[in-house]
Amino acid sequence: MNVFSQFPPILQAVVATAFTWLMTAVGALPVVGLRAPSRRLLDSMLGFAAGVMLAAGFWSLLVPALAISAQQAMPAWAPVVIGMTLGGLALYGADRLLPHLHLDFPMDAVEGVPTAWRRSTLFLFAVTLHNIPEGLAVGVAFGALAAGTSQASLAGAIGLALGIGLQNLPEGLAVAVALRREAFSVGRSLWYTQLTGFVELLGGLIGALAVVWLQPLLPYAMSFAAGAMLYVIIEELIPESQLGRDTNLPTAAAMVGFMVMMILETGL
Repeated sequence: MNVFSQFPPILQAVVATAFTWLMTAVGALPVVGLRAPSRRLLDSMLGFAAGVMLAAGFWSLLVPALAISAQQAMPAWAPVVIGMTLGGLALYGADRLLPHLHLDFPMDAVEGVPTAWRRSTLFLFAVTLHNIPEGLAVGVAFGALAAGTSQASLAGAIGLALGIGLQNLPEGLAVAVALRREAFSVGRSLWYTQLTGFVELLGGLIGALAVVWLQPLLPYAMSFAAGAMLYVIIEELIPESQLGRDTNLPTAAAMVGFMVMMILETGL
């Protein structure tokens, strides 16, 4: 961490989101020569990812945003509520307009505007869409360091990146397995899976630069990222983790994910 702290915050954001991108690719590697994981394992991994993201959004984004807002003239909750609302609305708008299909859903469940895209394209678009808020969240966390606010810490930003990278491992596997089911070769499955994670690097850079350039909007930006993540968790990860017969296992995995992320956030 001492070496990492010598980097400028913008470069830190790029390195951190490159790490989360890499974890997506690493998570996909088990499809090489191995049997596809069971439905119960995939559901558990999705539940774990939901718990990690939920804790990351709270500890790394909402708590600092509330602390920063408390120093402003308006009520502390106001910027946070506004930011979360805008983040949720942004994802809702994208969800309504951009054609996509969630994991293991039938073709008649395609969301967004009508399209002739193939099932695999729709699925990849859905994963890419929900990865954008993750990269944005990491970028905002590191951008807050450049803003010089005492409520933001390098340890918290690193914890957020570690948590999102951790949940990208099962996500990468789930994406690669789904592509293999769509008759993609191993090589193409790995290639397209890592591409879905590349947007996190772009989102991280945009988030960091936005906070540095518009420092007064920091609590709004942090809450925006948290609201977008919360939308993804509730609209996508949790429902998809409950598709199998055993709903208790992914629920328990979500609780474990939350606790693991909490330990990372408070222990670093």
